Amino acid sequence: MPRIHFHQSLAELKDKLLAMAALAQQALDAALDGYYKADASLCHYVYENEPAINAAERELDEMAYDLLAMQQPMAVDLRFILAVIKINSDLERIGDQSVNIARLTEAVLNEPKVQLPVDIAAMGEFSVSMIRMAVQSLLEADAALAEHVLMMDDEIDDMNRKAHAALIKVMEANSDAAMQALNALIIARNLERISDHATNIAEDVIFWVRGADVRHHLAAIPSSLGR
Repeated sequence: MPRIHFHQSLAELKDKLLAMAALAQQALDAALDGYYKADASLCHYVYENEPAINAAERELDEMAYDLLAMQQPMAVDLRFILAVIKINSDLERIGDQSVNIARLTEAVLNEPKVQLPVDIAAMGEFSVSMIRMAVQSLLEADAALAEHVLMMDDEIDDMNRKAHAALIKVMEANSDAAMQALNALIIARNLERISDHATNIAEDVIFWVRGADVRHHLAAIPSSLGR
């Protein structure tokens, strides 16, 4: 494959990955809106969107592996293709977890609405912001922006821990609210996992741009980034 054609293929691969990211973000936005608005049609949109995400994942993987086999790229190009393969998987998992949220929402649509002592909306907004920032860092090849995503991970973990503790108390004290509390607890856990995928994407952007593996080494990130 001529070098110029190879770099055109890399650009196409990146475009397809960004399109995949858009599908995953749309699924999460619809799932969260379905939960906030108790809207079954939004839940169904998430289900209908899943085959498109799965098909995009397969197409991206096939293209990435073909480029690896045909060109045997070196250095930054090799890191980019490897990062694409891993990010693609994380985006597909975000789609899966969005489906989980939609199903949990549908399960309680006909239940009387109860007030729960957790802010799922705040957790959702935080998770969405992590994904958007991670995708932006990919678009702009911005490792510093990706590092900011890593710094956000502890906060969403803390939000999930607090939600878990509060919802367990509701389930123990009020059997009438137990089903909705349990579903909210699982939704919070799904949001925490979605944020983990955003963190994974950010780590892969740093690996691509800098050639540095920052998994499990968050202490090495300059503390000034958290200011």
